[in-house]
Amino acid sequence: MIALDPFYPVLPDAHWIERLVPLGIRLVQLRAKDMTVPELRSHIRCCRAVCAAHDCVLVINDHWRLAIEEGADFIHLGQEDLAEADLSAIRGAGLRLGLSTHDEAELATALEAKPDYVALGPIWPTVLKKMKWAPQTPAKLQAWRKAMGPLPLVAIGGITVERLPSVWEAGADSAAVVTDIVRHPDPEARTREWISATR
Repeated sequence: MIALDPFYPVLPDAHWIERLVPLGIRLVQLRAKDMTVPELRSHIRCCRAVCAAHDCVLVINDHWRLAIEEGADFIHLGQEDLAEADLSAIRGAGLRLGLSTHDEAELATALEAKPDYVALGPIWPTVLKKMKWAPQTPAKLQAWRKAMGPLPLVAIGGITVERLPSVWEAGADSAAVVTDIVRHPDPEARTREWISATR
C-alpha cells in the first residue's frame, strides 16, 4: 500500500511543473491536453527530470502508452481510458495506477482493477470542465472511505485550502488541486499555503 502526499496538484504542462515543483511539491500530475505526441513526449521528459531532481512523484494523466515508453512511474486513468487500457502492459511496466470515479458503478469497476489509489470528484462545483455529475460532497467521500478500506482515497473538484478540514474529516488521504493554483493570482504563494496546510 502506497502513502500519497496529501497535497496533489494537477498541472497542465511542463512549464507549470518546472515553476512549482521546486517549491516543495512531492506529488504532481501532468494533465496535458491538446498536445501532439512529440510535444507530449517532450513535456513528459522535462517533467520527469524536474521531479527526479526534487524528489517528487510524477503521475501522467491518460497517456499510458507514452508513460510506459518514457519510463514513468505512475499513471492516472479516467473510466473511459481504463476501458481501453492494457492493464497487463501497465502493470508489466511497473507503473502504479490511479483511477477516477464518480458513482458506485465506477467505484466497483475501479476496485476490480486493483489500483494504487481511487479518486472521487467533483466534491464541490468545479469550473475546470463541464461535468455530468453533480457535486459529490464530503458525505460521498465518507461512503467511499468505508467501501474502499485502507486503499488511498483522493478528493478532487473545487477543493481549496479553506475546504481542507472537510476533506480530511471525510476520510480522504490526498486532495487533488487544479484551479485553486493555476487560476490563482499568485500560484507560488498559493502553493506554499497548500504545502504549509498539508505538512
